Amino acid sequence: MPFDGLTLGFMARELQETLRDGRIEKVTQPEKDMLVLLIRAQGKNHRLLLSAAPSFARAHITRIAYQNPLEAPMFCMLMRKHLQGGHLLGIEQVGGDRVLKITLENKDELGDSAPRELYLELMGRHSNLTLVKDGKIVDAIRHVSGDMSRVRQALPGLPFVPPPVQDKMDPAEMQEEALALRLRDAAGPLDKALAGVIRGLSAAAAREIAFRVTGMHRAEMADLDRAELCRQVCEFFRRLPALFRPTAQMNADGLMADVTPFPYLSLDTDLQRPYATLSDALDDFYFGRDRRDRMNQKSASLKHLIRTHLERDEKKLALQEEEIAASARMEEYRICGELLTAQAYLVPRGAETVRLQNFYDPEGGTADIALDVALTPAQNAQKYFKRYRKARAAREIAREQKEKTLKEIGVLEQALFDLEESETEQDLSDVRRVLEEAGLLRSPAGKKRPKQQESAPMRFQSADGTEIIVGKNSTQNDRVTGAAKGHETWLHAKDMPGSHVIIRAERPSAGALADALRLAAWFSRGKGAAVPVDYTLRKFVKKPGGSPAGFVIYTNQKTVMVSATEGEITAIRRL
Repeated sequence: MPFDGLTLGFMARELQETLRDGRIEKVTQPEKDMLVLLIRAQGKNHRLLLSAAPSFARAHITRIAYQNPLEAPMFCMLMRKHLQGGHLLGIEQVGGDRVLKITLENKDELGDSAPRELYLELMGRHSNLTLVKDGKIVDAIRHVSGDMSRVRQALPGLPFVPPPVQDKMDPAEMQEEALALRLRDAAGPLDKALAGVIRGLSAAAAREIAFRVTGMHRAEMADLDRAELCRQVCEFFRRLPALFRPTAQMNADGLMADVTPFPYLSLDTDLQRPYATLSDALDDFYFGRDRRDRMNQKSASLKHLIRTHLERDEKKLALQEEEIAASARMEEYRICGELLTAQAYLVPRGAETVRLQNFYDPEGGTADIALDVALTPAQNAQKYFKRYRKARAAREIAREQKEKTLKEIGVLEQALFDLEESETEQDLSDVRRVLEEAGLLRSPAGKKRPKQQESAPMRFQSADGTEIIVGKNSTQNDRVTGAAKGHETWLHAKDMPGSHVIIRAERPSAGALADALRLAAWFSRGKGAAVPVDYTLRKFVKKPGGSPAGFVIYTNQKTVMVSATEGEITAIRRL
């Protein structure tokens, strides 16, 4: 969803109403391009999220307690100095565009109160968050030097230059005559004409406005009365604040596809779900997407390393299997040697081949044996015995190497799955640690691993209140299974990487078991598409000594074929 100017206008009004006269109690920076302000307003604490992420730039109140780095970044420390303890004076949208201005007052080093402005620009890859005092930039979350932009720099100490104003009309100040003048030569679809002359309209918002003023999904400028059109468009924007009713646009699978500040009549109303606030809707919409995008970026190099190791191991496995297959003739070598030893007197000197009675053939047949003409029968026999011993040794080595290679492949495939499920830095750290312990990833030389909190598994609750625990990676799987009680039910996708799932109940209901089966199927490499899931009591699950993280053996299991959709998983309440 594009966070367009229309949505930002509603959000600015919601934030102004909710955070009016608030005091900034705390400033944190969970990500390099995200700031979270804890604001005390009207007797409540609120977390204001300000994100300048290129793909997910946004501003809203969040319910999520984001994990912060152990050491606060320099930008965060500076923002604490200027913002913490400050009082909000106002929150407003600038010029109907995708710029949010937060004005606050705080004391300076001399104890005098001084105003400051925090500008959030929601401009895709040009998004930024800038603190301004006395018209000069204190700092920006993304520095822009002269080499990066000749038009507008964002560096501490430089004068703050607002984003260039689009040559479009501010919807809050739009007049019928001026709009008619802009649309005088417009042709083609109405929605494109509106988006071309009015600030802050995404394509979806322009289509909705066009539908509301004409009643048509595809209105053409040539078919419309320009004067009446301009009157209706201006009237729509005059009563726009009264339309406010935050709405989630759902897809056919029951998942959020978009968020709009009011119901869109141009879309299927049966697939629209109301929200109490725009912040709540945006929180639900963005959190999973933003988290996955960030985790994909952070895990990209590790993922590449794992795939490289996998490709290498798969080639190694093919060679080892070829070697094992080649050693299948070793019994033939032994028999040839024994037949030559027992019947040496029948071998003519200088013969290239000889046919001898085969004592090992139940039907009493013969065997044709190739000979080295330069060797005696006894020497030919010893040559076959040597080939037999060499083939047998090669087979044993190849088997041992194949077992080791298969074990590595299992660890790597599980690690690849674990990366997909990672939600936090601790989750990524868990994956790295498992690879280091398996000898597949080298620990940083001379660096002491920083202490981190123990990563937490996922917790769900079935409709009857039963708690279900789901490990996100091998390390968590060990902890989840290790902490479970013997009478609790343990589940795992059969013969594939996946999460260990525990039902925290002695005799789970059919509904709780069904939810747990879906979770085990979904959080596996099969991703819910006809996945065989094993389940048994925890007391029948054992971890062999010296086995890699997440590896267990189990008995007394039942196997169920399970399919699960993302909609079914999101319907299970997550704690």
